[in-house]
Amino acid sequence: MRASGLRSNGSTFPARSSAASAGRRPDSAMVNRELHVVTGAFGYSGRYIASRLLREGVAVKTLTNSPDRENPFGGAVEAVPFHFEDPEALFSSLRGARVLYNTYWVRFHYREFGFEEAVRNTTILFQAAARAGVERIVHVSISNPSSDSDLEYFRGKGILEERLAASGVSYAILRPTVLFGREDILINNIAWLLRKFPLFCVFGDGRYRLQPIYVGDLADLAVRAGRERRDEVIEAIGPETYTFRELVELIGGKIGARRPIAGIPPALGAIVGRMLGLLLRDVVITRPEIEGLMRGLLHVDAQPAGTTRLSDWLDENAGRLGIRYASELARRRDRRASYTSPST
Repeated sequence: MRASGLRSNGSTFPARSSAASAGRRPDSAMVNRELHVVTGAFGYSGRYIASRLLREGVAVKTLTNSPDRENPFGGAVEAVPFHFEDPEALFSSLRGARVLYNTYWVRFHYREFGFEEAVRNTTILFQAAARAGVERIVHVSISNPSSDSDLEYFRGKGILEERLAASGVSYAILRPTVLFGREDILINNIAWLLRKFPLFCVFGDGRYRLQPIYVGDLADLAVRAGRERRDEVIEAIGPETYTFRELVELIGGKIGARRPIAGIPPALGAIVGRMLGLLLRDVVITRPEIEGLMRGLLHVDAQPAGTTRLSDWLDENAGRLGIRYASELARRRDRRASYTSPST
């Protein structure tokens, strides 16, 4: 499966009506249209999926932990809290929907959230969707998931894939490696580090590979998968493969901040990451994330599903990339601020 060609020069979302607000119910014209539900439509990948769906002319509702965040779609998208603690309310939110697109997950353990909670909540979501008669679930997973993995991120994703397959609902599973786009954190923060420091450190030799996919391509894959009925797993990778060292060199060259690259032991890298995290009041990178990178878990042997080249996207966005640091924790803690590009 291939995504259609895209312009990759940034987000393209409907303008927000001045009279609209988050949580506003859709107008009467939406009532008779087919309903699709997207988790996290005010966030990153969910926002792109919702935008694509609106272009398709379907009614869109979002389930979100941030119902008070500024609604970038105005009255076109109804916002409802997740209600994981109230399965009946969650069931009611999903009733009448034909397709559910799930992007809900967490990147790492922290005081307010963790993988165990994310697995539990997503399982509740799948159960509610099945009970509500949702016909199709499109679920965003990760490359190389395994319920037997010793890395909780990949283990949790593997468990959820198994539970989705057993749910009785028709499904599509998308397995991206690394996403890039204006609202991205990883690529942006690599650029920020290159702009701020005279040396860039990689873990080990930096020769482990990644296959970045443009978030708009992922959204197109999701919407296309929502039209299907067969159960499928899509390796959602982009058309270019880089080693981590090559990725850093590429970004540095594009933004005009080439730096010497030094290989350091992963244990030392984790310590440096924690020190940076304390300085920035964020979690920059975790030891399990380093392990996943170095084991090659962000690479698969498959044909590209996306068409947008990271190298081309960087040409168009280099001037704004890495100007400001993008904080994962800040986005999670401030549930009212608009979820915008760190470069705007």
